[in-house]
Amino acid sequence: MTCKSAKTTSSYYQMGVQTSEAMRAETDGGVVVTVEESLRFVQNIIEVRARGGDYVFTTPPALVGLAQRGAAMFEGKGDSAFDEIRALFPIPSLTTHFVVLQDSGVETFADMEGKTILLGSGSFGAREGEKYLGLFGLEGKVTLADSELSNAVAALKNGQIDGFVTAGSYPALNVIEAAAISTTSLPVVAYTKSAMSDDTAYLLTRTFWEQRDDMGSAAAWWNGISPDMIANITDAYRLYQR
Repeated sequence: MTCKSAKTTSSYYQMGVQTSEAMRAETDGGVVVTVEESLRFVQNIIEVRARGGDYVFTTPPALVGLAQRGAAMFEGKGDSAFDEIRALFPIPSLTTHFVVLQDSGVETFADMEGKTILLGSGSFGAREGEKYLGLFGLEGKVTLADSELSNAVAALKNGQIDGFVTAGSYPALNVIEAAAISTTSLPVVAYTKSAMSDDTAYLLTRTFWEQRDDMGSAAAWWNGISPDMIANITDAYRLYQR
């Protein structure tokens, strides 16, 4: 099988590798999952059109809904293949954090007025950060640092910025290095296609839940996964069930 995850430097790529290893161990090598790099969640869905029943990918449920309706970034790109998408199991959510210096005096969104905040550019975290600055009446009242998000922790420690916005799995490595204010999270799910056999889908899903605790011992982000998170997957995305 092939699992399309995210960039090799991201936590979601690491999750794909961990899940692949768990599948191989649980099935004594009977199931081999090759993890492929992906640039973004949207690309993972687009590739559904050309993939078969051996394709597994990760993406937020909201994007699946947009693809099936041919809306937003999928406008003009609709395809009946999107109706074949089936959910397997939830994985750690994409969580947005506002990270600030402890002595910056920032404890609420209003406290960020007059501060220098790094959003980065082009990422989900940057878009969410910009949205929340607007929602809390801070548009034009915050200085936006012109730098890459990869420089955020160093810039924070050096006092060049008062805070930064980042999005990733919880706990994110760059958040562990600093203090964080959690704001929002976006559910992320592992999907496949209806072309995958029920037996294989069941094997993958059962193996995931049986290996979840062991994976959590190696990486804390798995500890936040519970069966309750299945509620984030609506009926429109049709769960494999047995």
